Amino acid sequence: MKKLLGYLPFHFLLCLIVGISIQYTTNFWDYGKTELSIVLIVTAIFLVVVKRTKVFVILTWITFFLLGVSTVFFSDATNSNSSYQKHLSSDNNTILIIRKVLKPGRFHDKYEAEVVQIWNKKTSGNILLNIGIDTVKNQLKVDDQIYIAPQFLEVNRPLNPHQFDYKNYLERQGIHHQVFLKSNQFLKVKESISFLGFIARIRSKIQKSLYQQGFSNNTYAVINALLLGQRQDISKELIDDYARAGAIHILAVSGLHVGIVLLLLSFILKPLERLKKGRIIKLILIVVFLWFFALLAGMSASVVRAVTMFSAVAIGQTTGNKNSIEHSLIFSMFILLLCKPMFLFDVGFQLSYLAVFGIVQIQPKLSHLWKPKFMMIHKLWQLFTVSIAAQLAVLPLSVFYFHQFPALFWLSNLAIVPFLGIILIGGVLMIMLSLFSLLPDFFVQFYDEIISLMNGFIRFVSKQEAFLFSDISFSRLMMIGSYCVIVFGVHLFYKINVKRLLLFLCSIATIQVVLVFEMSERTFKKELIVFHKSRNSVYGIREGRLLRVYHTLDSLQIRDEKAIISYKVGEAVQLEYLQEQPNYIQFLEQQIVVIDSLGVYNVNGLKSPIILLKDSPKLNLERLIDELNPKQIIADGSNYKSSIELWKQTCLKRKTPFWITGQNGAYILKERSL
Repeated sequence: MKKLLGYLPFHFLLCLIVGISIQYTTNFWDYGKTELSIVLIVTAIFLVVVKRTKVFVILTWITFFLLGVSTVFFSDATNSNSSYQKHLSSDNNTILIIRKVLKPGRFHDKYEAEVVQIWNKKTSGNILLNIGIDTVKNQLKVDDQIYIAPQFLEVNRPLNPHQFDYKNYLERQGIHHQVFLKSNQFLKVKESISFLGFIARIRSKIQKSLYQQGFSNNTYAVINALLLGQRQDISKELIDDYARAGAIHILAVSGLHVGIVLLLLSFILKPLERLKKGRIIKLILIVVFLWFFALLAGMSASVVRAVTMFSAVAIGQTTGNKNSIEHSLIFSMFILLLCKPMFLFDVGFQLSYLAVFGIVQIQPKLSHLWKPKFMMIHKLWQLFTVSIAAQLAVLPLSVFYFHQFPALFWLSNLAIVPFLGIILIGGVLMIMLSLFSLLPDFFVQFYDEIISLMNGFIRFVSKQEAFLFSDISFSRLMMIGSYCVIVFGVHLFYKINVKRLLLFLCSIATIQVVLVFEMSERTFKKELIVFHKSRNSVYGIREGRLLRVYHTLDSLQIRDEKAIISYKVGEAVQLEYLQEQPNYIQFLEQQIVVIDSLGVYNVNGLKSPIILLKDSPKLNLERLIDELNPKQIIADGSNYKSSIELWKQTCLKRKTPFWITGQNGAYILKERSL
């Protein structure tokens, strides 16, 4: 760690990260591209002119901070004059180009498409295109151009607390709108072929040749994911099995796969080192093959990250730098963030770099704890320590994002990772033979059995539910505190002294303070939540660590309801399910009246209550407002849209606050808001 802090480009990387983070979260710079370019040029001139060391260092930090700001600002298509959002009207005659085929949903095929023209104006910017799944399967391909007259819709924010924010996720991909079409509502204009489109066609040809070999569905899906980076065909059940077994990373072409490919290439091309300039020739061939592999795998974010990372590692190893891996990682991260600053907020980016840093910093020390005499045991011990180091590095972040910890991850890695190289080599050979129709049946059966065996083992591990710790509530503060403990703990592990011991103890004390603070806050928290659930009514009253859930669902549905599960995990509460819904609730000093389909609300002594309308009650809302003078009226997801629209107009006319859970999200009444 000390060597890392002494490496100057690491300081530049930190300043770049700070600039990206501040610009993304606060929109720090909002003046224009020309002005920002001038500021960068002026700063660069000062760097050349200034010779005083301290001032030069500060200016360097500022320069890389501004560089981070500018990468976010310039990469945001909405800041461009050609952005499609600046040319939208009530009638949008639009031409789209398909850029990426995404995993289909339940009712729609999904694509990432670029808006290249609105009427006769050239535009830029990407959208999410949803096309209804028809009985006749006629999917679009990369580079297809289509003509449409769509309604551009914003992606909705999550309607319930602690649910996945899909809108925010798409915005980080540069997507701000989506379009829904039926299969007969677009017209293919023409088909141009870009370089990525050409690669996509090669990949499609490979997929077709593999599909014709008669593999089982799960085997074909795994081959497609492992070799071509396409996960669209993997079933949800299989993905869940790999996730519960702690082996989900195997299904995405990422650092593990590219690292194995790099090792294999280094071994195969090692004889070239005997030639004059052989090391350089070997390096060029490795880098070219790695990037061809990335193109074949669809240039997904995980593949680009991994290939950039290991290309830098290959260059570092060729130059013979003692700290080649650490420096290569920093260099590759710097280059990636310059080109794609939004990678910084990508979960895969964070996990992959943390895992590699963990292996580099922690694994060597762990491996020296025991030195087995037998070669096979030694190799297994090395693999085990690699798994432990990588898992330790990503553990807090992984639990924060996914709220689970598969304790048998090491078993999955020990059993699968050693054979992954064989699977990859066999897969490449299989692709080549299948393209020329030379693939023998016994090879197909053998490969099918190997993949089926791997899937079966993963399924067995995933069924060991006693070793899967799920629904873990883990806050951002706890994650940061946990990383402090890990960093200072590893620092102490390498060398024990008083200073390092004090830092480690302080980090433990800090995480204890965070834990006590959060437990105290949860214990005394009180709130009423009206969740949004289409066609049903679900609301809860929380008192400390207990949430009483009143609902109209059956007992099985409510226990699987994602909105409730997300709240339970996010807030670390216990649940009590109650199907009988009271018509009157006293929440602290606030009266809440629940009016169902009967429309009855005769409760004496009401003073400016909150009214919850459910199951589309037939009532005269104006008379209700006159009689009760409600503080707030809420319409949940169990009401008809037509009824909600009539109530909305009435409340606007009478200037009564009206809350629609289907538009505004869950209604939350907290103790301090009363």
